[in-house]
Amino acid sequence: MPNFLTVAFYKFVSLPDFAELKAPLFAYCEEHQVQGTILLAHEGINGAIAGLPHNIHAVLNFLREDPRFADLAPKESWSENRPFYRMKVRLKKEIIKMGVPDIDPTQTVGEYVKPEDWNQLLADPDVVVIDVRNDYEVAIGTFKGAINPNTKSFSELPEWLQEQAELQNKPKVAMFCTGGIRCEKSTALLRHEGFEDVFHLQGGILSYLEKVPEDESLWQGDCFVFDERVAVGHGLKPGRYQLCRACRTPISPEDMKSKHYVPGQSCPHCYGTKTEEQQRRFAERQRQIELAKQRNQVHIGAKYARHQPG
Repeated sequence: MPNFLTVAFYKFVSLPDFAELKAPLFAYCEEHQVQGTILLAHEGINGAIAGLPHNIHAVLNFLREDPRFADLAPKESWSENRPFYRMKVRLKKEIIKMGVPDIDPTQTVGEYVKPEDWNQLLADPDVVVIDVRNDYEVAIGTFKGAINPNTKSFSELPEWLQEQAELQNKPKVAMFCTGGIRCEKSTALLRHEGFEDVFHLQGGILSYLEKVPEDESLWQGDCFVFDERVAVGHGLKPGRYQLCRACRTPISPEDMKSKHYVPGQSCPHCYGTKTEEQQRRFAERQRQIELAKQRNQVHIGAKYARHQPG
């Protein structure tokens, strides 16, 4: 059985003392050899951490000692290799950056739709379905018929939504994302803008892939995740993608057959876009990674944390 347990969690809740939580939380994670990233802000907590199961559960219990986190409901997955190499607890203005003031998911959000009921909602012709993730995530997998906003970052989504006049002509809007946090904030924005029939996938794509049988699934492709697994499929099994260390784009086995793919240095998505200095730096980093592998060590430069968990 895989050794490492990964949990992803978030909660929108008022945390006026969020800065004071950083040091004891980081110390407890370090003590229990847990790695990953936890973000703290006035609006709540957002995290993805991994480690041995008993240590992960110890950290979760530590968090739940605070009544504001008592009902944390993390999503679990397993891996044979360590998904993260460092522990980071960071203070932020937002636990998922949207950049729109006065949006408060603790006050109003869209209606939650359980993974088991999501297919029925997608079949409704009056529903507009929007994938609120970024373009590189949508590129490797999404729900059939979903609209792709082609955003580079989540903070671009509000402007895109304002430009979609056709949304005003549809009585229902449904949104989804990786783990639920982005669509929760997105539906809060739509409610703030006056939309009434707004829905989002409870627990995100990860819950859907975990709970809905593959032969009943409307999901196509893999789901990008923010750790060393890169992507997962049905049953949350590791997918077929790796990550280009030069441009941080998920790359498929087909991409890796390209003449433009050089491990650690380039892929078909970024070939020819880097300066000579960047190419030299990438080549040296890859050399150090290979040397570390030969010594059976982990080279920290191989890690990545592309964006916030979510």
